[in-house]
Amino acid sequence: MNIKTCILRSYLIINSSPVFRGIKYFPPPVKFPDYEIPEKPKLKYVDKVPQLPPAIRPPKMQKRLRLMRGPETVHNTLMYRQYGIMALSGGRLKFNHMEMLRLNIGRKMDTSRMFAVWRIDPPWQPLTRKGQGQRMGGGKGAIDEYVTPIKAGRIIFELAGKCEYLEVKDILEDLAKKMPFKAMAVSQDILDRIKQKEEDMVIDCIVSRKLYKVKRQVSNMREQIRFADQQ
Repeated sequence: MNIKTCILRSYLIINSSPVFRGIKYFPPPVKFPDYEIPEKPKLKYVDKVPQLPPAIRPPKMQKRLRLMRGPETVHNTLMYRQYGIMALSGGRLKFNHMEMLRLNIGRKMDTSRMFAVWRIDPPWQPLTRKGQGQRMGGGKGAIDEYVTPIKAGRIIFELAGKCEYLEVKDILEDLAKKMPFKAMAVSQDILDRIKQKEEDMVIDCIVSRKLYKVKRQVSNMREQIRFADQQ
Protein backbone atom coordinates (compact mmCIF):
# COMPACT_ATOMS: atom_id res chain seq x y z
CA MET A 1 0.00 0.00 0.00
CA ASN A 2 1.53 3.30 -1.03
CA ILE A 3 1.46 6.59 0.85
CA LYS A 4 -1.26 8.19 -1.34
CA THR A 5 -3.69 5.36 -0.59
CA CYS A 6 -3.09 5.66 3.17
CA ILE A 7 -3.69 9.41 3.11
CA LEU A 8 -6.87 9.02 1.05
CA ARG A 9 -8.23 6.28 3.33
CA SER A 10 -7.57 8.32 6.50
CA TYR A 11 -9.25 11.36 4.89
CA LEU A 12 -12.36 9.31 4.09
CA ILE A 13 -12.52 7.91 7.63
CA ILE A 14 -12.29 11.39 9.20
CA ASN A 15 -14.96 12.88 6.92
CA SER A 16 -17.33 9.95 7.43
CA SER A 17 -17.23 10.14 11.26
CA PRO A 18 -20.11 12.03 12.98
CA VAL A 19 -17.69 14.28 14.84
CA PHE A 20 -16.35 16.00 11.75
CA ARG A 21 -19.41 15.72 9.53
CA GLY A 22 -21.37 18.89 8.63
CA ILE A 23 -20.57 22.56 8.25
CA LYS A 24 -19.57 24.51 11.35
CA TYR A 25 -21.35 27.85 11.89
CA PHE A 26 -19.79 30.56 14.01
CA PRO A 27 -21.99 33.69 14.37
CA PRO A 28 -20.29 36.99 13.60
CA PRO A 29 -19.28 39.18 16.57
CA VAL A 30 -21.71 41.83 17.77
CA LYS A 31 -21.05 45.31 16.37
CA PHE A 32 -21.17 47.90 19.14
CA PRO A 33 -21.68 51.63 18.57
CA ASP A 34 -18.48 53.59 18.16
CA TYR A 35 -18.74 55.64 21.37
CA GLU A 36 -15.72 57.29 22.93
CA ILE A 37 -15.42 56.28 26.57
CA PRO A 38 -14.95 59.47 28.66
CA GLU A 39 -12.04 59.99 31.04
CA LYS A 40 -14.35 59.45 34.04
CA PRO A 41 -16.73 56.66 32.97
CA LYS A 42 -18.46 56.29 36.35
CA LEU A 43 -21.50 58.25 37.51
CA LYS A 44 -20.60 61.71 38.79
CA TYR A 45 -21.00 62.68 42.41
CA VAL A 46 -24.07 64.85 43.04
CA ASP A 47 -24.32 67.56 45.68
CA LYS A 48 -26.54 66.87 48.65
CA VAL A 49 -27.52 70.55 48.86
CA PRO A 50 -27.78 72.83 45.79
CA GLN A 51 -25.05 75.45 45.62
CA LEU A 52 -26.60 78.93 45.84
CA PRO A 53 -24.86 82.28 45.37
CA PRO A 54 -23.66 83.94 48.60
CA ALA A 55 -26.03 86.16 50.56
CA ILE A 56 -29.09 84.32 49.19
CA ARG A 57 -31.39 82.58 51.62
CA PRO A 58 -32.40 79.04 50.52
CA PRO A 59 -36.00 79.33 49.28
CA LYS A 60 -38.85 77.15 50.53
CA MET A 61 -41.61 75.89 48.29
CA GLN A 62 -44.81 73.88 48.31
CA LYS A 63 -45.04 70.14 47.66
CA ARG A 64 -45.76 70.60 43.94
CA LEU A 65 -47.16 67.11 43.42
CA ARG A 66 -47.76 67.94 39.76
CA LEU A 67 -44.03 67.37 39.22
CA MET A 68 -44.58 63.65 39.96
CA ARG A 69 -47.99 63.10 38.33
CA GLY A 70 -48.55 62.02 34.76
CA PRO A 71 -46.14 60.56 32.18
CA GLU A 72 -42.74 61.99 31.26
CA THR A 73 -42.85 63.55 27.80
CA VAL A 74 -39.24 64.75 27.35
CA HIS A 75 -36.64 62.50 28.99
CA ASN A 76 -38.29 59.19 28.09
CA THR A 77 -35.81 57.90 25.47
CA LEU A 78 -32.28 56.52 25.65
CA MET A 79 -29.73 59.08 24.51
CA TYR A 80 -27.10 56.43 23.65
CA ARG A 81 -29.71 53.87 22.49
CA GLN A 82 -28.39 51.07 24.70
CA TYR A 83 -29.41 50.37 28.31
CA GLY A 84 -30.71 52.13 31.41
CA ILE A 85 -33.30 52.22 34.21
CA MET A 86 -36.78 53.70 33.62
CA ALA A 87 -39.28 54.76 36.29
CA LEU A 88 -42.72 53.13 36.07
CA SER A 89 -44.42 55.45 38.55
CA GLY A 90 -43.91 58.88 40.03
CA GLY A 91 -41.83 59.53 43.12
CA ARG A 92 -38.91 61.38 44.67
CA LEU A 93 -35.22 60.52 44.61
CA LYS A 94 -33.13 61.52 47.62
CA PHE A 95 -29.39 61.99 47.86
CA ASN A 96 -29.03 58.57 49.53
CA HIS A 97 -30.70 56.85 46.57
CA MET A 98 -28.42 58.57 44.07
CA GLU A 99 -25.35 57.71 46.13
CA MET A 100 -26.45 54.07 46.28
CA LEU A 101 -26.79 53.98 42.49
CA ARG A 102 -23.43 55.66 41.97
CA LEU A 103 -21.51 53.31 44.28
CA ASN A 104 -23.14 50.10 42.98
CA ILE A 105 -22.62 50.98 39.33
CA GLY A 106 -19.03 52.02 40.02
CA ARG A 107 -18.26 48.65 41.63
CA LYS A 108 -19.96 46.37 39.12
CA MET A 109 -19.31 47.99 35.73
CA ASP A 110 -16.20 47.40 33.62
CA THR A 111 -14.73 50.89 33.25
CA SER A 112 -12.43 49.81 30.41
CA ARG A 113 -15.36 49.35 28.01
CA MET A 114 -18.46 50.83 29.74
CA PHE A 115 -19.59 54.23 30.96
CA ALA A 116 -22.63 55.60 32.78
CA VAL A 117 -24.34 59.01 32.71
CA TRP A 118 -27.07 60.61 34.80
CA ARG A 119 -30.34 61.57 33.11
CA ILE A 120 -31.81 63.39 36.13
CA ASP A 121 -30.96 66.61 37.96
CA PRO A 122 -29.24 66.67 41.37
CA PRO A 123 -31.55 67.18 44.38
CA TRP A 124 -33.08 70.65 44.06
CA GLN A 125 -36.60 70.63 45.59
CA PRO A 126 -36.56 71.46 49.33
CA LEU A 127 -38.69 69.48 51.79
CA THR A 128 -39.47 71.09 55.14
CA ARG A 129 -40.15 69.41 58.46
CA LYS A 130 -40.89 70.58 61.98
CA GLY A 131 -39.21 69.15 65.03
CA GLN A 132 -40.87 66.39 67.03
CA GLY A 133 -43.24 67.63 69.73
CA GLN A 134 -43.78 71.13 68.30
CA ARG A 135 -47.23 72.66 68.39
CA MET A 136 -49.12 73.58 65.24
CA GLY A 137 -48.59 77.04 63.81
CA GLY A 138 -45.53 79.20 63.85
CA GLY A 139 -45.03 79.23 60.09
CA LYS A 140 -43.43 76.77 57.71
CA GLY A 141 -40.79 74.46 59.15
CA ALA A 142 -37.08 74.46 58.38
CA ILE A 143 -35.63 72.75 55.30
CA ASP A 144 -34.91 69.12 56.15
CA GLU A 145 -33.58 67.72 52.83
CA TYR A 146 -33.59 68.15 49.05
CA VAL A 147 -35.10 65.72 46.54
CA THR A 148 -35.54 65.30 42.78
CA PRO A 149 -39.15 64.69 41.59
CA ILE A 150 -39.56 61.91 39.00
CA LYS A 151 -42.45 61.18 36.62
CA ALA A 152 -43.45 57.81 35.16
CA GLY A 153 -41.39 56.98 32.08
CA ARG A 154 -38.33 59.04 33.13
CA ILE A 155 -34.90 57.54 32.41
CA ILE A 156 -32.86 57.63 35.64
CA PHE A 157 -29.43 56.88 34.19
CA GLU A 158 -27.90 55.17 31.16
CA LEU A 159 -25.23 52.50 30.85
CA ALA A 160 -23.50 52.28 27.47
CA GLY A 161 -20.32 51.08 25.81
CA LYS A 162 -19.05 47.82 24.33
CA CYS A 163 -21.37 45.46 26.20
CA GLU A 164 -24.47 43.35 25.57
CA TYR A 165 -27.75 43.53 27.46
CA LEU A 166 -27.26 40.10 29.07
CA GLU A 167 -24.05 41.36 30.70
CA VAL A 168 -25.71 44.27 32.48
CA LYS A 169 -29.26 42.93 32.87
CA ASP A 170 -28.75 41.52 36.40
CA ILE A 171 -27.01 44.70 37.56
CA LEU A 172 -29.78 46.99 36.29
CA GLU A 173 -32.61 44.78 37.57
CA ASP A 174 -31.02 44.62 41.02
CA LEU A 175 -30.75 48.42 41.16
CA ALA A 176 -34.30 48.87 39.84
CA LYS A 177 -35.63 46.87 42.82
CA LYS A 178 -33.89 49.24 45.24
CA MET A 179 -35.62 52.34 43.89
CA PRO A 180 -38.19 54.08 46.15
CA PHE A 181 -40.75 53.69 43.33
CA LYS A 182 -41.47 51.08 40.67
CA ALA A 183 -38.75 50.91 38.02
CA MET A 184 -37.43 48.49 35.41
CA ALA A 185 -34.27 47.80 33.43
CA VAL A 186 -34.71 48.70 29.75
CA SER A 187 -32.82 48.49 26.50
CA GLN A 188 -33.51 50.16 23.18
CA ASP A 189 -35.25 47.02 21.89
CA ILE A 190 -37.56 46.93 24.92
CA LEU A 191 -38.48 50.61 24.47
CA ASP A 192 -39.17 50.04 20.76
CA ARG A 193 -41.49 47.13 21.61
CA ILE A 194 -43.35 49.20 24.23
CA LYS A 195 -43.80 52.06 21.75
CA GLN A 196 -45.01 49.69 19.03
CA LYS A 197 -47.49 48.12 21.43
CA GLU A 198 -48.88 51.56 22.37
CA GLU A 199 -49.26 52.47 18.69
CA ASP A 200 -51.06 49.18 18.00
CA MET A 201 -53.45 49.86 20.89
CA VAL A 202 -54.25 53.31 19.50
CA ILE A 203 -54.93 51.82 16.04
CA ASP A 204 -57.15 49.12 17.57
CA CYS A 205 -59.16 51.78 19.43
CA ILE A 206 -59.64 53.81 16.25
CA VAL A 207 -60.71 50.72 14.29
CA SER A 208 -63.11 49.58 17.00
CA ARG A 209 -64.73 53.04 17.11
CA LYS A 210 -65.19 53.04 13.33
CA LEU A 211 -66.69 49.54 13.43
CA TYR A 212 -69.07 50.65 16.19
CA LYS A 213 -70.22 53.62 14.07
CA VAL A 214 -70.72 51.34 11.03
CA LYS A 215 -72.78 48.89 13.09
CA ARG A 216 -74.95 51.72 14.41
CA GLN A 217 -75.55 53.01 10.88
CA VAL A 218 -76.43 49.52 9.62
CA SER A 219 -78.85 48.97 12.52
CA ASN A 220 -80.51 52.34 11.83
CA MET A 221 -80.87 51.45 8.14
CA ARG A 222 -82.50 48.11 9.07
CA GLU A 223 -84.97 49.86 11.35
CA GLN A 224 -85.89 52.32 8.59
CA ILE A 225 -86.39 49.47 6.09
CA ARG A 226 -88.63 47.59 8.50
CA PHE A 227 -90.67 50.74 9.15
CA ALA A 228 -91.08 51.26 5.34
CA ASP A 229 -92.16 47.61 4.87
CA GLN A 230 -94.82 47.95 7.56
CA GLN A 231 -96.32 50.94 5.78
